[in-house]
Amino acid sequence: MAPIATIEHFRVLPRWLFVKITDTEDHVGWGEATLEGHTEAIEGTLTGFATRFTGLEADDIEELWQQAWRKSFYRGGPVFMSALAGLDIALWDLKARKLGVPVWQLLGGKVRERVAVYAWIGGDRPGGIEAAAKGRLAQGFKAVKMNATEDVGWLDSPSALHASVERLKSVKALGMDAAVDFHGRLHKPMAKQLAKALEPHGPLFIEEPLLSEHPEGIKELYGLTTCPIALGERLYSRWDFKRFFEDRSVDIIQPDISHCGGISELRRIAAMAEAYDVALAPHCPLGPIALAACLQIGICTPNHQIQEMRMGMHYNVLAGEYDINSYITNPEVFDVKDGFVEKLTGPGLGIEINEELVRKVAETTEPWPLLGFLGKDGAYREW
Repeated sequence: MAPIATIEHFRVLPRWLFVKITDTEDHVGWGEATLEGHTEAIEGTLTGFATRFTGLEADDIEELWQQAWRKSFYRGGPVFMSALAGLDIALWDLKARKLGVPVWQLLGGKVRERVAVYAWIGGDRPGGIEAAAKGRLAQGFKAVKMNATEDVGWLDSPSALHASVERLKSVKALGMDAAVDFHGRLHKPMAKQLAKALEPHGPLFIEEPLLSEHPEGIKELYGLTTCPIALGERLYSRWDFKRFFEDRSVDIIQPDISHCGGISELRRIAAMAEAYDVALAPHCPLGPIALAACLQIGICTPNHQIQEMRMGMHYNVLAGEYDINSYITNPEVFDVKDGFVEKLTGPGLGIEINEELVRKVAETTEPWPLLGFLGKDGAYREW
């Protein structure tokens, strides 16, 4: 038992925010609190957490989580929960490292030997989808995900949807499974049409067919399609997910471990989902710490179905050499073979952070800017 000595955070390329916790006996844990486009807000919240939690017992993960939640009159939402996630993931890593076991051992032990994974292949501005899918196949992936459309108007021309079907068909022809991410870009008139058009071609799932702030619309769409519906990257706690379970309007949930309060809360959300016969496929277009934490959950969670992992993302490429393997010294733990990553067996999260590189890159990294789309009429469209 040792109190927390320091809580530090590091902004690194391409757009990630790492958290390091050290206790008074020099045990260390790493977390990730990335919230794309809101880096400074998370950093401010983490600074407040450092003031509150320095000196408290690092082993008492649930006590610290509950204190963060119960002693915050205003709580929840992406900023608060992402900062809490960075803290929580780092505490689990620290504790498991100190005990010399992987995190999944502290969560009840394994239920599988390897975790199914999928990779992203684009679709924002369609082009080269088949070549990108072949590239993922060569990397060992058996499943991919692509954005369904470019930015789409509230009621756009039906022709805007034709390319989505052709891209799905081209990937399926390679013998791969393919999920289609609507990304909340489509409004109900267009989402209904696209779900119907994709249905005969068997997408693995359709993701965020509508924004999660429209639960009544999602429930309506759920009754109109046989495509499995996935959502959850913009839901931040078990209370946010509760309505979708009760409405019976989701087949696959996709909480983001760096947005939903970390390992502790993701584990609780997964257990709730299992009670409603809903599968888990965590959202993770983020860095190596978030990915490793997700894989720990995947190894020990019965209703876990598949894990997103983003290698060679467009924003990673723009950042130069920085990708999910850049900040770790044992990148082989993320090797993909026949569509799976083998269970991580090292202590803690199972990855070793190159702290020297993290500190060096953090010295000059600027916040990742918010993006968006403008329609032909100059009005904002959903990103």
